[in-house]
Amino acid sequence: MKVIRDPVHKTIRLNDLCLRLIDTPEMQRLRRIKQLGFSYLVYPGANHTRFEHSLGVMHLADIFSANLEEEGRDELMASALLHDVGHGPYSHDSEEIIKRYTRKDHEDVGEIIDKEPIGSILEDFNLKKSEILRTMGGESYLGQLLNREIDIDKMDYLVRDSYYTGVAYGIIDLHRLVQEMELYRKRLVIREGGLQAAESLCVSRFLMSPTVYYHHVSRIAESMFKKALLCMIEEKDLDPYTLRRMDDYEIHYRLKRTEGYPHEMIERLEERDLFKRGIYVGMNSIDEKKIDEYRKGCGRYEREIAEDVGVDEKYVIVDIPKYPKTQMGVPVLIKDNIKRLDDISPLVAILEKAEVSNWKMGVYTPKEYREKVKKSAEEIFEVKKEPKQIFLDLD
Repeated sequence: MKVIRDPVHKTIRLNDLCLRLIDTPEMQRLRRIKQLGFSYLVYPGANHTRFEHSLGVMHLADIFSANLEEEGRDELMASALLHDVGHGPYSHDSEEIIKRYTRKDHEDVGEIIDKEPIGSILEDFNLKKSEILRTMGGESYLGQLLNREIDIDKMDYLVRDSYYTGVAYGIIDLHRLVQEMELYRKRLVIREGGLQAAESLCVSRFLMSPTVYYHHVSRIAESMFKKALLCMIEEKDLDPYTLRRMDDYEIHYRLKRTEGYPHEMIERLEERDLFKRGIYVGMNSIDEKKIDEYRKGCGRYEREIAEDVGVDEKYVIVDIPKYPKTQMGVPVLIKDNIKRLDDISPLVAILEKAEVSNWKMGVYTPKEYREKVKKSAEEIFEVKKEPKQIFLDLD
């Protein structure tokens, strides 16, 4: 047993299984992948990594597993530690591109844990790879702890991201919440004593979304990065399967070595010389029924706006997130009866409905094209006229 220090959880214990897994190249790679991608351009302290987060999730699994048999405890600890081992560079910022070309996202880690040395380590502790995969995917009864509306993954990243960004929205009583969770008839539930802690997690998630995870500067930087990757892949300068195994430093170096648009984008990101918002509007400004249509046709709309304005389509980026549909139907155990969290908590029910207010779509372009792109995008997306949007260059 080894004990390490962590700024969020203070003390984290590592058993022999976790120590061996941590020392694998696959886990060490996570030290070189930022948890929040390009959010450090907004919050200078947001340089924490997937490695730290993985240790935090494993720590919460350790707290929960105190009453589990040894086999179940090892399965949960290993799954928690390895759950993010499939992330590409800059975490979610590269995931959409990787999935488009490889049909694999960060949860598709079968080939990673099957290879040496992770495969042998799991075998040494009598752990079945198939069960580890089911647990990481939330398909086993233990996996509910890792892949649900409220789980130890979200618990750690909300508190950790809040800490490193300096945003004071991650105040969650983690230990209380984990201790009030149990597998009741093989179903993960929160006991009544953890209701307020669960509500605080939902509030934190709601507030962190627009403030950190969907901050417009982060979204612009992410969009520029993805456009550069897409350009490299289409020009045969980058293999998407190789991209999936890279870390932040490797892809940064590859972008620097590539001429043309990808090189320009990474230099802009280095110098924080970002595209600006042509439009940045919410649900009340567009036809909600057309959101899916707009999302599927982003490339076509980029070309249409670019042709209308008379610029290269690479310098017009349409950014449309998915329609928000989060439901917090988390099972809550009250006197042997299971009820949904959003049914018994008026606060959570309100947050579900209010989530659409956080949704924004944007069209980004270099500063010199902003006004022309704004006018064209407003016409193409039929943006409803509202008080004039004023975007300061301080973004």
